[in-house]
Amino acid sequence: MFDIIGPIMIGPSSSHTAGAARIGKIVRNIFGERPDKVEIELYESFAKTFRGHGTDIALVGGLLGMDPDDSRLADSLNMARQQGTEILFFPREEKAEHPNLVKMKLYKGDRKLSVTGISIGGGSIQISELNGFKISLSMGTPTFIVVHQDISGMIAKITSILSESNINIGTMTVTRESKGEKAIMIMEVDQSDIGNITKRLREVPHVYNVGFFD
Repeated sequence: MFDIIGPIMIGPSSSHTAGAARIGKIVRNIFGERPDKVEIELYESFAKTFRGHGTDIALVGGLLGMDPDDSRLADSLNMARQQGTEILFFPREEKAEHPNLVKMKLYKGDRKLSVTGISIGGGSIQISELNGFKISLSMGTPTFIVVHQDISGMIAKITSILSESNINIGTMTVTRESKGEKAIMIMEVDQSDIGNITKRLREVPHVYNVGFFD
């Protein structure tokens, strides 16, 4: 029923607004902190209607941690400026793999993150690229995103906590900025009932941020 009716959101479009807000929020969780600068490349339909359909404010609202139904979305651009985050939009004319595609590049000091997201309709999204690596995350599956320091044994520590709680990992992607720097672990799991696992993962030394999306 909700696939037909659509998500609870601030309009006007489930694809251009609700989906965009979800992409922004997931990108912020992957980055793990407030960026100093964000470059947003919009393609095809996103590029043509991003201001008229509120895609710009939705993406930035998501980056600020807002959900698609947050009443503050309309003021997200001003809020980002007040927090000291520079936002730059680049509508592109090139063809893309999907008509609702955005590539977001986040910067803070020497850190950089590149994420490509697709809004596939009804507020549903996919993440198709992370730091140049092709991935396929529907975000319709329970998913952990762990930002951590790239040190020996981190994968074993994280996965052992899930194993102890009988949480099965379906797919897993790990990427890092460079040796010893920040890394990102993305795990799609079979269960949505995870108890206090997010809290336990955050307590692991050298873990910076943990997000869980159901």
